Amino acid sequence: MKGLLVDFGGVLTSNVFESFREFCRDEGLDADAFLRLMSDNEEARADLRAVETGQLDEDEFARRLGPRLGVADSEGLIDRLFARIRPDERMVAAVKRARSQGVRTGLLSNSMGAGRYDRDSFSELFDGVTISGEVGLHKPQPEIFELSAERIGLPPEECVFVDDLRENCAGAEAVGMTAVLHRGADSTLPELERLLSVDLET
Repeated sequence: MKGLLVDFGGVLTSNVFESFREFCRDEGLDADAFLRLMSDNEEARADLRAVETGQLDEDEFARRLGPRLGVADSEGLIDRLFARIRPDERMVAAVKRARSQGVRTGLLSNSMGAGRYDRDSFSELFDGVTISGEVGLHKPQPEIFELSAERIGLPPEECVFVDDLRENCAGAEAVGMTAVLHRGADSTLPELERLLSVDLET
């Protein structure tokens, strides 16, 4: 394996689902109200995909989401959803360390919450960046994995992909990548060290 592709939210950050749950609690909702809506409501799910492919902006998504969720104030709704995420410093440092040892690195992220990226750090972290709304594709579509590999100059078969969603890992594997389902640095980093033959922690 010569390449490392990583998701943003939930891999390079703390758990996004916990942020969503805290948002719901703050709004006086059941903790899983947002996740349940995305699972059960086809229109809400379609709007999310439209955001992820750049067909709908976050403000309009928020205006549609608020009433469905039972939240009166849609202003700044997406910011509030992502307010509790924080960088996972171990994972960020591991990507830097992998790159310093010759591994080609890339970000592959669906774009809801893209305003929370620290884009100033991209040049030191990544050889290529693929954000769904900027390319009109979204995970787990096969084309976005192929494009992401191309952007770091490798075939998919030589890339390891890390994501916190099973469906996205399955999408990566469908094009020949090796996928690691992220459940925290403690389990992910040893697996990446094994796959990439590099030392990711000092």
